[in-house]
Amino acid sequence: MEYEHDIPQAQSSFQSRTLSTSSTSFQAPTLQVDFSWKKYRAIITEKSKPSEPLYTVNCRAIKWPHLTFKSATSDEIVGTGTLNCVSINAKYEVHGQKGTLKALKRFQTKYTYLSRACSDDGTPVPMTWTSSCGVKKWDFICVDQQQNPVAKLSVNIWAIRKLGSFEFMGPKADSVELREEILVTGLTLFYCMFLRCNSILSLVGAVFARPGPIETETEKSPELKTQ
Repeated sequence: MEYEHDIPQAQSSFQSRTLSTSSTSFQAPTLQVDFSWKKYRAIITEKSKPSEPLYTVNCRAIKWPHLTFKSATSDEIVGTGTLNCVSINAKYEVHGQKGTLKALKRFQTKYTYLSRACSDDGTPVPMTWTSSCGVKKWDFICVDQQQNPVAKLSVNIWAIRKLGSFEFMGPKADSVELREEILVTGLTLFYCMFLRCNSILSLVGAVFARPGPIETETEKSPELKTQ
């Protein structure tokens, strides 16, 4: 099954905005994602330091959560990603903060989530993930409220081991909090779209989905919801 990708303009905008800000913004290291099919596990490192793992990602096809992100140095759980076999939305958690990757379109790769790492006052702000798919690469681009690029996940479609890489830009490119939020939401979205492309149940879920922005109230903790 193929999905529409209305992102060619976003891709060129991503490149031009990145070039225009590269001279003034901190350029964070590119992170490389290496995947082992034997262990069904990914290791994330700086591209320039492939022998020094930063994070590990344990993948499970059936049990929840489907993705578990851990610090490679402390084994602390950084976050999780959980999919639904029918719903086209996905759930994630970063350092105990739960959130939703919600589809903005039924048949396009366009998702939103509420970011705490990009907020200046503690109030979650909406971020948008879009994608552009070519013959060799599947690019997922994250932009902020002003449509400024924050990060890009480039997936090597035909790769056996080197799954892809993350690039970060903008004023918070050096933020570890944002980096971990992007890692969790980006790889969860990729896994979600991979499932959607290979599941008839996801097609049914797309037909009956209610795409649209996330209301801040829906992202509150259960304790707040009951008040």
